[in-house]
Amino acid sequence: MTRVWKWNRPVTVREVLEDLQQERSIAYTTVMTVLDNLHQKGWVRREAEGRAYRYEAVSTRAAYAAALMNDAWSQSDNAAAALVAFFGMMSEEQRRALRDAVRIVEGTTEAVTRPAAEAAGEENAAGGLPDTAAAADVSETGGQNPGSAHGGAGR
Repeated sequence: MTRVWKWNRPVTVREVLEDLQQERSIAYTTVMTVLDNLHQKGWVRREAEGRAYRYEAVSTRAAYAAALMNDAWSQSDNAAAALVAFFGMMSEEQRRALRDAVRIVEGTTEAVTRPAAEAAGEENAAGGLPDTAAAADVSETGGQNPGSAHGGAGR
């Protein structure tokens, strides 16, 4: 998924393969199988182009991260304790971004501090915490894993 998100456009197996081969040796069939699995799980859509397919992400990286966190949280037998432990692992900057995200979800965006909003935007550009647009994307999907409708785990 990282490679598909990286280009932010429909990609072919060959493009992903060539990108991955800059770092390690990998077979075409391996990349093809992974992209097919992602399609089966509902994480990418594909469109035929000649004898090949072009794959495109169904969801943003932020929505994917949110779905993973939601899935992990829902597995806990003590949700409050899991959240306290998770928040305890966060840096102060991450906690500020979290407070800002809660304000956005609650519709009180005017309360967002400028430095924290800028930090959240910078993190979003790097694939981190969501900004206002990404938060809206998560709320539209309900934070759910798009792959779950297809029986997949979304990986």
